[in-house]
Amino acid sequence: MTDPVNKDDELAGTEQPFVQHLYELRDRLLRSLYGVAAVLAVLLFYPGPSQLYDLLAMPLVKALPEGSRMIAVGVVSPFLVPIKVSVLAAIGLALPWILYQVWAFVAPGLYKHEKKLVLPLVAASTVLFYLGAAFCYFFVFGQAFPAIQKMAPMSVAVSPDIEAYLDFVITMFIAFGVAFEVPIVVVILARMGFVTIAQLKKFRTYFVVGAAAVAGLVTPPDPVSMIALLVPMYLLYEIGIVAAQVFIKHTQAPEEDAEAAKP
Repeated sequence: MTDPVNKDDELAGTEQPFVQHLYELRDRLLRSLYGVAAVLAVLLFYPGPSQLYDLLAMPLVKALPEGSRMIAVGVVSPFLVPIKVSVLAAIGLALPWILYQVWAFVAPGLYKHEKKLVLPLVAASTVLFYLGAAFCYFFVFGQAFPAIQKMAPMSVAVSPDIEAYLDFVITMFIAFGVAFEVPIVVVILARMGFVTIAQLKKFRTYFVVGAAAVAGLVTPPDPVSMIALLVPMYLLYEIGIVAAQVFIKHTQAPEEDAEAAKP
């Protein structure tokens, strides 16, 4: 005998066999790969791997002494490194499409109040990661690289390796992209009940100290870069507190609303 369908459960009757979920997962993964491959094909054709690397290296090249150029230590580095840049750029540009596939896979198993929470967080986290990487490229690199060059001894010829530069840039993009996710972390912690809004407000001082330590570890050794990461992290923390209040109010489950309405 089968269990009666719970009419109060909006997901009742929507269950699918496990094998069907595997097929769905396979299709979503393939669509994600197709999206990355399509973007990569465009980037390989225009503007091209070499031009993409030149664009990525522009902040450093501008800061190098006149007549200095980057070098390639590896035999195949002049070919492989620009290809790596193209692949990484394709993944980055296709990220919204990849996240949509993830959302399309999990959304049927979520309640309405959960969708109200998850979808805005996915979209906001993507935008914040892009903003963090863009802030790093357009502002931090422009301030940090000239400062670093001024610190170099006169006896040292500055000619950075292209592969080492790529590793550094990826690390910095990830560091700033993740740092800009502070509001998302704050919202999730508050919505899951791990902390209250009042506690988040009391933790401001501790957060500033922790953010300063993180900024000192992940940024180049100059005060401008450290402050450039610390200030946005603090502002995003404050935004996260405000956003948490809004999300808690508008993403409560029906039973939580009923409990809140009781005298």
